[in-house]
Amino acid sequence: MAHHKSALKANRQNVKHRNINRENKSTLRTFLKKYDNYLESGNAAEAKQSLHHLYAVIDKSEKKKAVSKNAAARQKSRLTKRLNAALAHPSESS
Repeated sequence: MAHHKSALKANRQNVKHRNINRENKSTLRTFLKKYDNYLESGNAAEAKQSLHHLYAVIDKSEKKKAVSKNAAARQKSRLTKRLNAALAHPSESS
């Protein structure tokens, strides 16, 4: 356990930031699951619509530093590739 005043404050800040990051990542995972469900059900139009909202969630998580810049870019790229594949071949499942 920390004994110095500055260490106690740092510990409080770490707990606060960890909870905020956990909430942001949870929201992101929820939107990712919705997007996956749209693609798996073959509903590419709904997936395309949800991709816009998913981008916003990823960007917000990146802005709040819950996700790194490169991880956010990589995730958005992969999501777009999956959507394009689903639009090109609507009968095949991802």
